Amino acid sequence: MVEDNEDDRLSMLPDDVLLNIVERLDIADATRTTILSSRWKQIPAMLSKVVIMVDSFERKHTTSKLTSDDIIRFNTTVLDATRSILERRSRNLYTIHLLRMQFYLGDESIFIGQTVANTIATQKVASVQFRIVTKVRKICTSNDLLTYGRQFMSFFDSCPNTFGCLARLWLENLRLGESGFPKIFSICKQLEFLFLFECDMGIKSLLEVEHPQLSELVIDCGRFERVHLKWAPKLTILKFNVFRSRDDPFCLGYVPLLQTVSITNTGLSWHKMLKLSELLGKTAISNLRLNFKSEKIWVKPEGRRQLFPVFHKLRIVNLRNISEECDLTWTMFLLEGAPNLKELHILVRDHLCEMITGERRKMCPFSEQKDKGLHGNRLRTT
Repeated sequence: MVEDNEDDRLSMLPDDVLLNIVERLDIADATRTTILSSRWKQIPAMLSKVVIMVDSFERKHTTSKLTSDDIIRFNTTVLDATRSILERRSRNLYTIHLLRMQFYLGDESIFIGQTVANTIATQKVASVQFRIVTKVRKICTSNDLLTYGRQFMSFFDSCPNTFGCLARLWLENLRLGESGFPKIFSICKQLEFLFLFECDMGIKSLLEVEHPQLSELVIDCGRFERVHLKWAPKLTILKFNVFRSRDDPFCLGYVPLLQTVSITNTGLSWHKMLKLSELLGKTAISNLRLNFKSEKIWVKPEGRRQLFPVFHKLRIVNLRNISEECDLTWTMFLLEGAPNLKELHILVRDHLCEMITGERRKMCPFSEQKDKGLHGNRLRTT
């Protein structure tokens, strides 16, 4: 029989075993373990991976819209958990290899950012990641975008030291001024990954990207007229999802390491037929992924002579959600232009979950013939 003052057997396990157990819990449960005993109280201070996500504290399966009070309550909980975990680590010898935070954009964001800044200044932190979400997640109005844009820049200006150490950053629903993104690229010098959902500087604005460390860029549903990757010497992955531009959605400057390009778009009747030889320049990519979302084909077949400079290192091609109405003979130009291709994946289907149907479809200028303009465009190798 165990004496009252004797530790339980679980608490007697080595530190590395207890750490392994706690690191498998979400932060809410990890924090609760501190009340088990004096031994357990020290374990969260040793964590090498600290992941604090607002999703862990939200009400499960809620169907009601978030209120301002909800945002304050959730962010306050995140702030309390952040302080509880990080401030306990003062003068701690254990390195934080990953500090990942998810929270709502709001007044409390500044206190979260300042707490992280204090941790960075006093402890060893290898990688810091922020996922900043907004109260309205989808279908934002122009006023929403402008409001969130102002809130974010206020937060950003209050915590420059924190943003200067970020390795990965997720942003959504922001409309910034002309100086917004240049300032982000200037301050976030360690940034390796950037995800932008519904972010812009106004309808039909130009985004110029100049960054020495950025290796992956994802732009989803932005209203940019064009994205100019002017200078990104370490960029290897570019993902472009749903563009509204009538011209090429992006242009490439100095991106010598670019290997993977993924483009997803719902082609409308007014969308330009893209020439991959022009769009991808002299990049010599190895992995190309195109998703047509069961609508109009928006790439133009080209000859071997035009494509070889871009495709001579191409190894993998993935063509997804080609409409069942389409003839696949147009895909042959990819084989002819990529002599070293190793894998070709083609998925033909009408994806009803993604397609707009019924009365809503009549409101959008969809193309009547989804492979219109491709017939007779099979080009001979030259």
